[in-house]
Amino acid sequence: MVTSTGTEPTAARAAGARAASAAPERYTLAQARRIALAAQGLHRPRAGRTVTMRQVQQVVDRIGLLQIDSVNVLARAHQVPLFSRLGPYDTALLDRAAGRAPRRLVESWAHVASYVPPETYRLLEWRRREDRERFGGHLVEGVPLRDSPVLEEVRTVVAERGPVTSQQVHALFAERFPRPTGAWGWNWTVAKSALEYLFFAGDVAVSGRNAAFERLYDVPARVLPRPVADLPAPDGEEAVRALVEISARAHGIGTLGCLADYFRLRTAPTRRAVAELVDAGVLVPVRVDGWREAYRHVEATTPRRATGRALLSPFDPLVFERRRLEELFGLRYRIEIYVPAAQRRWGYYVLPFLMDEAVEALVDLKADRASGRLVVQAAHRTPGARDRAAGRGTRVPDDDEVAAALVDELVLVGRWAGVPEVVLGTDGIGGDLAVALARRLAHGR
Repeated sequence: MVTSTGTEPTAARAAGARAASAAPERYTLAQARRIALAAQGLHRPRAGRTVTMRQVQQVVDRIGLLQIDSVNVLARAHQVPLFSRLGPYDTALLDRAAGRAPRRLVESWAHVASYVPPETYRLLEWRRREDRERFGGHLVEGVPLRDSPVLEEVRTVVAERGPVTSQQVHALFAERFPRPTGAWGWNWTVAKSALEYLFFAGDVAVSGRNAAFERLYDVPARVLPRPVADLPAPDGEEAVRALVEISARAHGIGTLGCLADYFRLRTAPTRRAVAELVDAGVLVPVRVDGWREAYRHVEATTPRRATGRALLSPFDPLVFERRRLEELFGLRYRIEIYVPAAQRRWGYYVLPFLMDEAVEALVDLKADRASGRLVVQAAHRTPGARDRAAGRGTRVPDDDEVAAALVDELVLVGRWAGVPEVVLGTDGIGGDLAVALARRLAHGR
């Protein structure tokens, strides 16, 4: 839930205010990594218990948002971060949280398209106000979206018939506005364009997704929990300050750029919010080796060790800001779905494998649901992992150790995703971890 930034300081915030006025705290990169992992709930082994809605809510409260993406090579993008932190769980919990009243999650443009708590949805109202004016693309007959007379018709359809999909709304307009043909890419119908504009602007909301993962549009009053819907929207500065605090809590420690990126905030208002949160004792200015400036959330902890293991979605909050990932873990990583096959370095859908406090491997996976198999298409050790670990004076796990830990994780995620048989790609797999991984799989782990 959204954390108050009111004037009643907690003991931690009072301590933070004192720390902010003292000499800056200093952290090594290793300490910053452990702070970041702890903030994301990835610093220790999973509890191994049956996952309930309470545990799902705890993760959401901790990380603040779940990025949505249509890619479903392994599992939906918003589902995997919960698995990474909780282990196998029933994805119906997420469906219920986002699709049944009173909702614990609602869709909004946050980092990008994301699930956020309803309270955070209210904090993003200033962005929806801006989007009403910012989106000026044409809907029909050269009329800008925000001025099109079709919008009022679509609003009425949603109010009277919601929740509805864009396909259902298009059926009502198909005779007047046939579906475009002959173009490639985002070839939206008039109904889809109108609904998406109204969604960006906050005039309609998303009440859930159907089995085909299509949005179900409805009026906000029927989507948001009543106590939240009845709240007045905060002004822009107050909202940005609260969003930066959520970001800081999720990061544990981060630069100004990190704190801004989580909700895609502009630099200037983020800087003002950071200054106010420092004055309030919520953020503590710190120094991290190699960083220009950094801030620690006052309640962030620094574990002595990090011992978690997890496969991470490319859209996981720990890794979706690639510059932060490179600064913290020394890993230059890009998703290569849209890169021609011959030019890919790691593979089509590559998940980083977190082992203790390092990203030790990159593995290209595909769920073959028809055969019930989890196909490993490539497996690489993270470039430079041995050299970086040796430079820190820490022990470096060898390929067999990494492969053993990775196989355990692959078996776990395969069972959860409904593809329990872990196999190598039919043409063999690429990568410098391939031999060790094949050996582990051949000997039954």
